[in-house]
Order: sequence, then C-alpha cells, then structure tokens
Amino acid sequence: MSFSDRELLARIIMCEAGGEGENGMKAVATVIMNRVEVPTGEYSRVSEGGNIRNIIMQKGQFTCASDTIGNTYNPQNIYNMRPTDVEYEIADWALSGNKLNEIGECLWFMNPYSLACPQTFPYNGSGSLLTRVANHCFYAPTPLYHET
Repeated sequence: MSFSDRELLARIIMCEAGGEGENGMKAVATVIMNRVEVPTGEYSRVSEGGNIRNIIMQKGQFTCASDTIGNTYNPQNIYNMRPTDVEYEIADWALSGNKLNEIGECLWFMNPYSLACPQTFPYNGSGSLLTRVANHCFYAPTPLYHET
C-alpha cells in the first residue's frame, strides 16, 4: 500500500512521538520538514528537491519506518499506526510550512531514555544539542553536516 505524503507524515508523527503531546509531535514534524527543505548535505540529496517519502523511508533514519529491527519484527511501525485527528492536524500544520520555533533548523532527534541529552548526535559530530522537548533531544546541524 502506498500512503499519501499526508498519511505517511501523520503515521510517522504518531509512531515517533505519539506519547509526547502536541509540542512533541510538532517538534518531530518540524525535524522531518527541515530535512525535506535543507539546501545542503545528505538530506538535500535524499529529498531530491522536497520528497517527504524519501526522507521518512531513508534506511536507518527512523525506527518506525522499519517493520524489522535486527531481523526481529518491529510492531511499532508506521504500517501499524492508526492516526487520529490530532496527528492529521499536525501533519497538515507541518505541510503548510509551519514549524515549532524552539526546534529551529534541527535535523535530528533522539530519545536518550535518561534525563541527560548527549551534546552531539549523530555521534560523528554533525549535530549539536539545541533543546529538549518532552522525552526527545533535538540537534541542529554543525558545519560538519554540510560536508555530508
């Protein structure tokens, strides 16, 4: 089954941040749209000028986009999500060009499963900690990202 961009975005929002409240879901949606729109680096090449599907489905980026992890079935994946009106509203909000201001130009997020956020992520130094929203830490690109 091929999902529309809206459906795919609503499903990834629910899967990655469904328990994070409205701001948490908007923060994740902002990162995805930042990746779609960034003019340089890896995500610029992956998005091929604005392809949301390419960004969401890029291998190794979002656990929820995989139906298996380490050869084991991943039950928390976008195919099993059933978005509600809230996720669709946030997807529409993001597709309309809105962004959560405190996320800025962040290209990554991660849940460290602790109170402390690592200062860099990914660990190659291409992202630097900007903020935390709910359980997720958000990372802005460093100059190194633009060389990817």
